[in-house]
Amino acid sequence: MRSAVLLIAGVLVLSGCSSSGSSASPLIPDKVIQLTAKNSISLSRLATAAVVVAAIYVVYDPLAPNWEIEEARLNDTTYRLSMKMKRYHTGGSGESIQLLKRRASQLQYEQGFGSYQILEYTEGIDSQTIGARRVAEGVIRLVQQPQADSFLQN
Repeated sequence: MRSAVLLIAGVLVLSGCSSSGSSASPLIPDKVIQLTAKNSISLSRLATAAVVVAAIYVVYDPLAPNWEIEEARLNDTTYRLSMKMKRYHTGGSGESIQLLKRRASQLQYEQGFGSYQILEYTEGIDSQTIGARRVAEGVIRLVQQPQADSFLQN
């Protein structure tokens, strides 16, 4: 949604760069920046390039994490982790099981459990209108380590 608004705003700005048959001054002046003795660039081309780069940055967002995680607590020791990969990415397709294990280890440590078990794990592709997204889902259970006290075994 945010990217569509930015693209529409960019098109409106660029359409104001040159006007046909109008006596009003354009939104961006028809000036030229001299880069070298033989090379120059107009302000309208520079503005067009800036809008295109900004639109690509908003859609792709290289600083955003590759995966979104939704965590649901099913009971005191069981969690469901639902993960969705961002639409446009340059890698990270096989990270979902690592992500599940990393989050399970964090929960185990935070809550003082000795270990965890992966009860379910699935991966797939969610086809949507804009584009397909890789998804994964897992259920983990946090477990206590058995006590190794010899007096309890007698």
